[in-house]
Amino acid sequence: MAKHVSFNGRLVMVGFGSIGQGVLPLILRHVDMDPSKITIITAEDRGQTVAREYGIRFVKEPLTPSNYKTLLGAELSAGDFLLNLSVDVSSVSLIELARDLGCLYLDTCIEPWLGGYTDTSISPSYRSNYALREQALKLRQGFEHGPTAVLTHGANPGLVTHFVKQALLNIARDTGVTAEKPTSRDGWAALMEKLSVKVVHVAERDTQIANVPKKVGEFVNTWSIDGFVGEGCQPAELGWGSHEKALPPDGQRHGFGCDAAIYLMRPGASTRVRTWTPKEGPFHGFLITHGEAISISDYFTVKDDGKVRFRPTCHYAYHPSDDAVKSVHELAGKNWKIQPNKRLMMDEIVSGIDELGVLLAGHAKGAYWYGSQLSVDEARKLCPHNNATSLQVTVSVLAGLIWAMENPAKGIVEPEEMDFERVLELASPYLGPVVGAYTDWTPLEGRGVLFPEDIDTDDPWQFKNIRVV
Repeated sequence: MAKHVSFNGRLVMVGFGSIGQGVLPLILRHVDMDPSKITIITAEDRGQTVAREYGIRFVKEPLTPSNYKTLLGAELSAGDFLLNLSVDVSSVSLIELARDLGCLYLDTCIEPWLGGYTDTSISPSYRSNYALREQALKLRQGFEHGPTAVLTHGANPGLVTHFVKQALLNIARDTGVTAEKPTSRDGWAALMEKLSVKVVHVAERDTQIANVPKKVGEFVNTWSIDGFVGEGCQPAELGWGSHEKALPPDGQRHGFGCDAAIYLMRPGASTRVRTWTPKEGPFHGFLITHGEAISISDYFTVKDDGKVRFRPTCHYAYHPSDDAVKSVHELAGKNWKIQPNKRLMMDEIVSGIDELGVLLAGHAKGAYWYGSQLSVDEARKLCPHNNATSLQVTVSVLAGLIWAMENPAKGIVEPEEMDFERVLELASPYLGPVVGAYTDWTPLEGRGVLFPEDIDTDDPWQFKNIRVV
């Protein structure tokens, strides 16, 4: 396999769960560096066998607000790389430390310190992904050309933003809209407005199944259980489009920041939405809070004299593996107290795919899905220590890491501000079939057959039609 970039510094990985274990062989395969310069710092024993397999130094030491500066300061200096794949460790604190030390940085989501998601003494707004993003972006001030810090670059958030840009170019081509490839934020937003895209769903259906069924009192998932439970227990969040006629009854604005998103007064893991993917067709997914719902809506906003003229509604619509759905159902029934046992599905998976992409709807051809249809069998052939879900994340981490090494003085950047073609070039060999598909499906399809419903027939892409109530 080709090495894409050479790196002479040290690399510290914080966290070594499913994503850390899956990305390590990719880094060693595609980054030309001395493996003795890689250190893993993690709170748990899991992953020691994988670290030992590759001869990587493994340090079991949980990071806390009182020790993270000392522990990481001893391992990092200017020109090194801090790769944050942890949960319950403040991303904002690590971004600030990396900046002060002169290190490159990448994470897959913006995390608070342990308990930050569920601290009910803090309003839902201030423990949201929206608020965490605002805190991180404030660190840009005065360091616009500092060491590159890539925010939220896993599969989603991350890879899906690059899918959105390619999808827009494909729709423009297929609808006869004359458009040069945009080179600026304003240009991309203008293209989305020109195409009349009203909504962007990150539409994902995971069909992987295992030969070991879920047991009572067990949470089973194909990727980080703590990560999924943490974001599932947060308030549902979504970017709020300019075409929407009214806030949901339980919808709230934040009252600070960019105002591109709203939140609902209920957990994401108890909120369902209608969406579509090519292989699954229509389905109900969880509206789990994710950073891309906010950053995509914000990035593709068009304003006149400071007032919003165009903005898409954007949210995650996630149907995890069937065993994970059962796990969420049990979790909700226990008032969101996590089960005593956790199991990450990996070797026991016997079949299935993760169909992960973006559904852009409201344009001249209806709706268009673009994304990855990666099977577990192909994922295993492509890279060890991965399933279909993890490989879509780990290859995006790799692509973001390489991009940061190639662009080391960009300051804090979100996926929307990166070179989407370079990221897709790096990631595509590991994504299985990458396809685009048009559909005439709308969330009004088949509605009102069993019971009358309060739907908006004038505009199928109103959120009230998409939400399952």
